[in-house]
Amino acid sequence: MLIQSKFQIDQKDYDFIKKFYKSLNYKSLSEYMREAVTRKVKEDRKKLRESKRKSAMEMIGRTKYENIFEPIEGDDFESR
Repeated sequence: MLIQSKFQIDQKDYDFIKKFYKSLNYKSLSEYMREAVTRKVKEDRKKLRESKRKSAMEMIGRTKYENIFEPIEGDDFESR
């Protein structure tokens, strides 16, 4: 479902879009705007995921791990 929203752009950008959206094979000015916004949102989501991934990897590197097999390291399993 599409939601109507208003936003402001520079006059020179609007003039360019208004003049060339048909020659760029867009059905309407709105379609051009939707696709531009969608492309930007996708790019920003990708940046955000990468940032979260990077911070998670840094947090993993800072944690100390305990060896959960330490209590049984000296046991001889073959003689059990």
